Amino acid sequence: MTVAPALEIKGLRVEYPREDGSVLVAVDDVSLSIAPGEIHAVVGESGAGKTTVANALIGLIEKPGRVTGGTMRIGGALLDPVTGRGDGVQLGRDIGVIFQDPMTSLNPLFTIESQLTETMRFHLGLGRMEARARALELLNAVGIPEPERRLTSFPHQLSGGQRQRVVIAAALSCNPKLLVADEPTTALDVSIQAQILDLIRNLARERGLGVMLVTHNMGVVAETAQSVTVMLRGRAVEQGPVAEVLGSPQHVYTRGLLAAVPRFDCRLARFAVVSDAGDGKAGAARRTIAARKPAALSDRSGPLLSVEGLTVDYRSRGWLPGSRGHGMRAVDDVSFSIARGEVLGLVGESGCGKTTVASVIAGLVKPTAGRVLYDGQPIAGKGASRLTRASSRQALQMIFQDPYASLNPRMRVGTILAEPVLFYRLAANKAEALDDAGLLLEAVGLERAQAERFPFAFSGGQRQRISIARALGARPRLLICDEPTSSLDVSVQAQLLNLIKDLSEATGLTLLLISHDLAVVRQMCDRVAVMQKGRIVEMNDSESLFSAPSHAYTHELLSLVPRIDRIAANT
Repeated sequence: MTVAPALEIKGLRVEYPREDGSVLVAVDDVSLSIAPGEIHAVVGESGAGKTTVANALIGLIEKPGRVTGGTMRIGGALLDPVTGRGDGVQLGRDIGVIFQDPMTSLNPLFTIESQLTETMRFHLGLGRMEARARALELLNAVGIPEPERRLTSFPHQLSGGQRQRVVIAAALSCNPKLLVADEPTTALDVSIQAQILDLIRNLARERGLGVMLVTHNMGVVAETAQSVTVMLRGRAVEQGPVAEVLGSPQHVYTRGLLAAVPRFDCRLARFAVVSDAGDGKAGAARRTIAARKPAALSDRSGPLLSVEGLTVDYRSRGWLPGSRGHGMRAVDDVSFSIARGEVLGLVGESGCGKTTVASVIAGLVKPTAGRVLYDGQPIAGKGASRLTRASSRQALQMIFQDPYASLNPRMRVGTILAEPVLFYRLAANKAEALDDAGLLLEAVGLERAQAERFPFAFSGGQRQRISIARALGARPRLLICDEPTSSLDVSVQAQLLNLIKDLSEATGLTLLLISHDLAVVRQMCDRVAVMQKGRIVEMNDSESLFSAPSHAYTHELLSLVPRIDRIAANT
């Protein structure tokens, strides 16, 4: 008896009509097949059409976009291209979906328990207590600490990585036939990433779950998938077993993608790029930005940023008047300094306190104890004032982990980028500021004409590029980068990290780089601090830390990094 593929796509075409009457072809004649138990990766640059293929499967192509050609089948059942449903196929039960941005798939008004149990009660007919027990099992399976307590939490009370784990748990809750995973481990540290990928591999093997894995992490592809499709400008340019495509790529674009993957074994002066980013408008824009004069500094000597004994406690409110909530120490007596022009990396598991440290430095969270000094002046904690905080506002900019949440959905991108330029009086008028916004877009690999679009019209990777452009527009001295490239493909990541390197060399830009991608950290950082459970457990220069880690936790993190030379054993 012939077993139907878990997913079969033939000749898929997706179009978006433009106002001028022309048509944007987002996906053009894409075909692929995924057998039960197979993990098939779809890779390519941001905007290549990867997510559009996934959205077509689940009926999420937004109007005026439409599927204009091809067929899609789940387990042999033909899907409706409008609704994503077929005969006997239900989204949520038979098709599990993990979206790239966890906050867009979690309702901020409901607890984690409510959101996990709702689908199981509806599709599986479980009672409230049965569904709750199943939800606890799922939270344990995806590595959520203290699952009993987290069931009563709301999404905003979890870190970005923890929210993504909840989304993964929800997608797996009804034992689907097909799992569509759009960058499922983007916001996760390497230890939880390894745990989640092991979980997906086991489910695929034991339950015959077909998995469509949309990712830009070539190491994840090598270690997890059996087959891969490489997409470029809406078309599949190369397809086949992972061992063949990654081991001996035939298409020039595939070879360029693999060359752009950050090296883990040694540090390079620059990242390789798919095409020569030094030519054309993007290269000229980057050179212009790198030559700009940044915010002024005092004549003081010493480190640019100092963090002294930083402690941050969070306490949730009790439900009843007079009752006490849960207390949690997110950051525990953390101290470090960053020299002028230095790049310091901050790594560790999701929820270890990295983003909280960055938020204190940026003035978004008040510390319980300790203080932060910028250029010798206290800007957070003891001795800080509104005046000292304001003096560092322009010089200290932050790139947030979630690009969609940090961009105003009601403002056009050009206005978003021009706003800090006008606020800090870096342009004489609005027209000049908008022209500067166009230059910033070109510098991060986008087009000037895209300044007229709203954030929702961009992919996740493109939105992150816009966030980076906005931070650079203020001409900062210190850039706090909280997972700045987590949603970027390797080619764009290489271009933007080269831009940051150029800025650092030309202007003395100082960086605090928070990242789960340890290969990027090795390439970018002069020193690295490793955090675990709110404390720094190891700090050393980059080469020493990566070649001979002294702490057991650091050694464990390094051993879990997905590497492109580790082709999955079952391919």
